[in-house]
Amino acid sequence: MQIREFTAGDVEAAGALLARRHAAHRRAEPLLAAGFEDAAIAAGQVAAAFSADGASGAVAVESGELVGYLLGAPKQSPVWGPNIWVESAGLAVSAAELARDLYGMAAAGWVAQGRVAHYVLVPTYDVALVDAWARLAFGQQHLHGIRESMRERPVLPPAVSVRAPRRADIHDLVVMDTIVPEHQALSPVFSAARPESYDANVADWEELFDDSGYVNFVAEVDGVLVGEATGCSIEKSGAHVGPARPDSAGFLAFASVRPSARGTGVGRALGETVLHWAGEAGYAAVVTDWRVTNLLSSRTWPRLGFRPTFVRMHRLVGY
Repeated sequence: MQIREFTAGDVEAAGALLARRHAAHRRAEPLLAAGFEDAAIAAGQVAAAFSADGASGAVAVESGELVGYLLGAPKQSPVWGPNIWVESAGLAVSAAELARDLYGMAAAGWVAQGRVAHYVLVPTYDVALVDAWARLAFGQQHLHGIRESMRERPVLPPAVSVRAPRRADIHDLVVMDTIVPEHQALSPVFSAARPESYDANVADWEELFDDSGYVNFVAEVDGVLVGEATGCSIEKSGAHVGPARPDSAGFLAFASVRPSARGTGVGRALGETVLHWAGEAGYAAVVTDWRVTNLLSSRTWPRLGFRPTFVRMHRLVGY
């Protein structure tokens, strides 16, 4: 077995390996995009990962055959620290344990560059691969989930009504937008992301209120706005790319519920409303994602039928 640096000459063989991984993934979750089972299409994703600014990685070669590869690149965001990300096309191995060898080589260069915050998107169907990353001191941070859209209209709790927002709701919408980041700043999430300023958020809503690319819903109880949700095409999401982006999918992009209304069925009502919108719009599936350490969302969305597809695993080196 030889572990060496990833080079441009490895792209085609890595694409074939990724295509086999994705085929196995689709056997577990058929709603994922079929196209990435094509080795040429998969190689295009590997090539894109390798061409990203600052990309580097490693390959495993046995008897002249590429049997594993790992590719990561930094993201230019202070929220993620001095980082390296391995996205959904950045990893494929013929045996889970190879991921540890590949990381052992690639991470040496990443840490030498001062990039000590490492993120990797791992397909959840491969339990052994998730375990291999856990044995590299990576913990679960974020989950991607998928389920079928809904054609039947949701049945709302008696006290809950759902409607489209009005411009007069913008103040309440801005307040709703702060609920998730404020909640995730608390234990046990401890997210570093913070909400935008009130004025900036108002400006965003004013600008995007009539944007037909997004559909927004608000929930009321006794005439009081207590929840908000946003749906759109999965193409609007920069976090769901490559093999993590299904065909014909809607995206449950955001949802929040006032603390006083939690446990009343508002979250389910909003989620099912987005699922129904997606079905009416012709989407076969709906994707969402959530922090594993967010005790509320990590229970709400699986209960709504979302099945995990990829887990983002994270390690901070040196602590």
